Amino acid sequence: MRGDGDGWVHCAAGHRHWGRHGAAGLLLRDQDGRVVLQHRAWWSHQGGTWGVPGGARDSGETAVVAALRETGEEAGIDPAAVRPYGQLVDDHGGWAYSTVLGLPVGPVDPAPTGGESEDVRWVEADAVPGLPLHPGFAAAWPRLRQAPAPLLLVVDAANVVGARGRGDGWWRDRAGATARLLEALVQVSTGVAAADLPPGVDAGPLDLLLPRVVVVVEGAARAVLDGREWPVEVVPAPGAGDDTLVEVAAAAGGDTAVVVTADRGLRNRLDAVGAGWVGPSWLLGRVNAA
Repeated sequence: MRGDGDGWVHCAAGHRHWGRHGAAGLLLRDQDGRVVLQHRAWWSHQGGTWGVPGGARDSGETAVVAALRETGEEAGIDPAAVRPYGQLVDDHGGWAYSTVLGLPVGPVDPAPTGGESEDVRWVEADAVPGLPLHPGFAAAWPRLRQAPAPLLLVVDAANVVGARGRGDGWWRDRAGATARLLEALVQVSTGVAAADLPPGVDAGPLDLLLPRVVVVVEGAARAVLDGREWPVEVVPAPGAGDDTLVEVAAAAGGDTAVVVTADRGLRNRLDAVGAGWVGPSWLLGRVNAA
């Protein structure tokens, strides 16, 4: 069933674009640098060119939801197999195309589906410029190729809850205070603008980073894991929270790991494993409205 996004509109410059509420697509990139590209069906707009799977956004959709939906429809990729981590916005004034960058977190075997694709395949990054590219994708590709590593944001819940205070007796109900923080963290997990990133974190050419947020809880705060789902990942510390925070940061793989904490001793341990850190005030400035 089609949504309400299909239709042509004109931007402020008078150019015609597809998508009444804008459009979005997914650039899936693996750790070897390959990307998934779509060869557009001959009858479609800019048919015969290569670009990212994508299409019109519906009125209630974020760019991420629209990009994942369209990629499932056109390339047979399960949204659950994708971890979105960044966004590049091409704003034409009154209409915008958002390219969402993603990593595969499960098996991905793209294939043309839905009739809008002649072909969908993994393509080596060096081979991309040699293809007949969709003009919009061709213009964005040099910036997309320079996108930074995904951001892993690890939150020292005990430290941040203590710094947050809120005058609500958090020391008497650490689980309740931690639950309120977890709910507020959705504001960060759904995107951090380039200008609002922690010191030392560079968005490169991207407009928005979509961090993977992991919250480490200890002691009484581990009660938040009692059957409830949260908008971010929650890891219980079996012992000292600092040990688990260091372990999570050290296991970041290709991500840029930043731990939110004011603990000086912990910061020294993070330096030793190559992880960054930032004080709670940075995070609280983005969630205290909740």
